[in-house]
Amino acid sequence: MSISEWRKKLVLGEVSSLELVEEYLLRIKSVDQKLNSFLFVNEEKAKARAKQIDEERSAGKSLPPLAGIPIAIKDNLCTKGIKTTCSSNMLSNFVSPYESTVTQRLWDAGALLVGKTNLDEFAMGSSTETSAFGTTLNPWDIERVPGGSSGGSAAAVAAGLCVASLGSDTGGSIRQPASFCGVVGLKPTYGRVSRWGLVAFASSLDQVGPFARSVADAADVLQVIAGNDTKDSTCLDLPVPNFAGSFEKPIRGLKVGLIKECFDQEGLDQEVKKSVLRAAHQLEELGVELIEVSCPRFNDGIATYYVIAPSEASANLARYDGVKYGSRSEEEDNLVAMTSSTRAMSFGQEVQRRILIGTYALSAGYFDAYYKKAQQVRTLICRDFENAFKKVDVLLTPTSPTTAFKAGAHENNPLSMYLSDLLTIPANLAGLPAISLPCGFDHSELPIGLQLIGNVLEEERLLQVAHQYEQISNVMKNRPKGDFIPG
Repeated sequence: MSISEWRKKLVLGEVSSLELVEEYLLRIKSVDQKLNSFLFVNEEKAKARAKQIDEERSAGKSLPPLAGIPIAIKDNLCTKGIKTTCSSNMLSNFVSPYESTVTQRLWDAGALLVGKTNLDEFAMGSSTETSAFGTTLNPWDIERVPGGSSGGSAAAVAAGLCVASLGSDTGGSIRQPASFCGVVGLKPTYGRVSRWGLVAFASSLDQVGPFARSVADAADVLQVIAGNDTKDSTCLDLPVPNFAGSFEKPIRGLKVGLIKECFDQEGLDQEVKKSVLRAAHQLEELGVELIEVSCPRFNDGIATYYVIAPSEASANLARYDGVKYGSRSEEEDNLVAMTSSTRAMSFGQEVQRRILIGTYALSAGYFDAYYKKAQQVRTLICRDFENAFKKVDVLLTPTSPTTAFKAGAHENNPLSMYLSDLLTIPANLAGLPAISLPCGFDHSELPIGLQLIGNVLEEERLLQVAHQYEQISNVMKNRPKGDFIPG
């Protein structure tokens, strides 16, 4: 059920907040032993807050918009008094002394934060297989991955373990798992949502956003978490629009651009291509005009990203030295040896790989050849998008070149793993809002994701188009039966 449907039942007294959260907690206990989407279940605090909300409702008090709604949080968002591990041995015992801005806004909105979800270590990965605490499995087929890095948050929503969840997106880490798990995943404009309390991976790319089972639910969560935050200097001091305000306005006359370079990909699965193009023609039936556009540097995004993101990661992760907090090696007798031993012991292989790549790209003699050049290409990618949005209102692509792949399929080939983010990365480099939503299923009955990309700060229009496609396509109404997908 959607947030609005649960809200109506809560207001009418057909269910209490405590009954609702207990139902979800019971499902987590019964299902998540197999899926491993949660690292920590916040049972006591969620129940206590639910009781408080029920008492306030009984007393006739006005309640905030998400009062009594169970929501899960990716475990790279700091939560006061609760472990924030980033799925890493480096932070396996770290308890945050403060609450991130987005989680505080959810608490203030009455949401019940039922737990922290699994992720690729420090959000570096595309399959949730690099977690130090075990792989999360895809609820549609437990032999497959849920995508990453926010795989736990996506799987939890898909399996009905929470109504919505939060993830973070640096190069596609919300949209790609949303595609693999058949849910809605939204990355807002860079700066629309505060990053304060989000453990940094690549600061110029990271963004917090929601997972939900419908576009309307994603808009409801974004409405709560968006807005200026004086604690985050990159957060935009702009009014927050009513993101659902244009849902029912006709989209007839809007121009939707199909990015030519996305559909000419050598590795694009033909079932994915066919399903996404079918979705485009369904939008055409609503009166939009389909226009083929070119973004010539679109395919350069992945090479650009894998210079910029590791470079920023190498700087951000330098703070984990075994001195102030986190794990520490006790076997060495001097600072340099202790720091080196701590990092070798506590960081996983993928994190070490990216730190080394970033350190190399920033080193003397290579900075101009790699990092500076990558930033120049990033500017060209932004200009390509600017030119495209002079012709169209929204851009349309597949979310991922394939559907969910089997666990271990790319274990010995990190480059092939990186290619699963090929179609999502450019939106991060340009700071654009983008959404993934289900548009069909392949022959294995695995979900296929459609990506819509909007211009800067145009989430309202992006959500309008996504919502109206969702309504006309009704993809999930007759969905196949997955391993752990509720009926």
